[in-house]
Amino acid sequence: MNQAPRNSWWNRLCEGSYRASTRRLVREIEAESPQVYSEMLRDLETPLEPAFEREMARHLDRGGFRAFVPTETLMPVMLQRFGLDQASVAGHASYPSLRGNCNACPVAGHCWGAMRRDAGIDECRAFCPNAAAFKRLAETA
Repeated sequence: MNQAPRNSWWNRLCEGSYRASTRRLVREIEAESPQVYSEMLRDLETPLEPAFEREMARHLDRGGFRAFVPTETLMPVMLQRFGLDQASVAGHASYPSLRGNCNACPVAGHCWGAMRRDAGIDECRAFCPNAAAFKRLAETA
């Protein structure tokens, strides 16, 4: 049996089909296995195939997966970027507002991807709606 060369038309077809189907795949995992999907979203460490990871982020930015709570997964990591921890910020008067901003964030998927790739503070300042407040809190800590 002949084995196809590594860069054959078949491999290109398979790769193209996979890329074209990632949106549907993400929606199907969310619908058919919500617990697994939730675990995948909360896991900021385990590597994912890049096209699949990008589609998960896009899905979150489009309002996908209502059970995802950014303040539980993303806010603690974002606070660390600013040199803060959840316990020290939780007692601050602005904390409920910060949580509300985070949970209503229109770029939660972008944030999720940034936290997964360990984005630096400069990148985080560019998109996080709480960045200015986190910076002020860090300066007074």
